Amino acid sequence: MRARRLVLVVFFALGCHMQNATPPDAWAEARERMVREQIAGRGILDPRVLAAVAHVPRHELVPVEMREQAYEDRPLPIGRGQTISQPYVVAYMTEQLRLRGDERVLEVGTGSGYQAAVLAELAREVYSIEIVPELGERARADLARLGYSNVHVRVGDGYRGWPEHAPFDAIIVTAAPGHVPQPLIDQLAVGGRLVLPVGDFEQELLRIERDATGIRREHLIGVRFVPMRGEAETQE
Repeated sequence: MRARRLVLVVFFALGCHMQNATPPDAWAEARERMVREQIAGRGILDPRVLAAVAHVPRHELVPVEMREQAYEDRPLPIGRGQTISQPYVVAYMTEQLRLRGDERVLEVGTGSGYQAAVLAELAREVYSIEIVPELGERARADLARLGYSNVHVRVGDGYRGWPEHAPFDAIIVTAAPGHVPQPLIDQLAVGGRLVLPVGDFEQELLRIERDATGIRREHLIGVRFVPMRGEAETQE
């Protein structure tokens, strides 16, 4: 019941905003159903996260031939052997970051740009790194086209993060290394959270938090992500 009330509040707020601005797009019903059934219905309760995924046009960030499947709860191929994560996993990982609006966030693995767009709805600045040039350039163009001026995309290996913009209040990794990259821990601000999948065939999602006394790790759920490429493949 609590999740249902939260969804109704989110959609009422969105509906009021739309009445005073522009009419809902043709995909709004599919997006609302996705949030209601696949995300809130599976336990995501943060109203800001629900509002973000209800607003981001996921169909604009998948290949054209995949648009009819954009709001199904499953990963989709985006080219070059990479995928866009299922909406529930995006929402779950985002909720685990506990964003409040003023954060500087690092994303390793831009992919289609969908996760970056969701983060951009919730944080002040998003710095996103993509190792596949074609995907990085396409995501940069799509995010700019959709008006996400607070997302900065760089093509490169994200294993060592983006040190010139560190420290980060939150870091999210959307591909699975075999271990936690130490440079990402080093770039985490005090009070910051790092959420990433770790492992080879058997993977688990971790949340790492830094406080004044050190680092704390928490095991969350089992997941399945594409492997992290680049330096992550050669480091122990």
